[in-house]
Amino acid sequence: MNGDGFGEHSAGFPLDEDDAAKWLGNRGREGRPGLDVLVVIALGGVIGAMARYGVSQAVPLPDSGFPLATLLINLLGSYMLGVLVIVGAGRGASTRFLRPFLAVGVIGSFTTFSAFAVENVVLVDRGDVLIAATYVPVTLVGGLAAARLGIETARRLSAPERRAGR
Repeated sequence: MNGDGFGEHSAGFPLDEDDAAKWLGNRGREGRPGLDVLVVIALGGVIGAMARYGVSQAVPLPDSGFPLATLLINLLGSYMLGVLVIVGAGRGASTRFLRPFLAVGVIGSFTTFSAFAVENVVLVDRGDVLIAATYVPVTLVGGLAAARLGIETARRLSAPERRAGR
């Protein structure tokens, strides 16, 4: 892998940092999204928020008080975005609606930095400093690892297509 994590030498995937940045939403000259794009983002947001709520209800709070549901949600969201940025940018799927719907709407509302932040404040306030001191690096390092795993998964899954000339 080259130093940038995206270039031609990264598992042979022909995607550079500019492609990934554009796909993630750094609009550049495109300007502001129209109302139609905002509606698509809102619809994706409803789906992601409902999924987050479902996971938070399905994963019980352990007796230790460790916020496992939020951790799992954020790790899964990091993985999904890693996959999505490679699949989306690599296939030119940066359509007017797909990226905003999936990346900003669904995944953006599924993951939750605000809950992560508040949960840490609550943990510290109630004296569970060791849990908070564990939760922060596990979430940050785990999120980076999950994103990397998503990127590598998408690259590996696309390898047979590249060999077949697709």
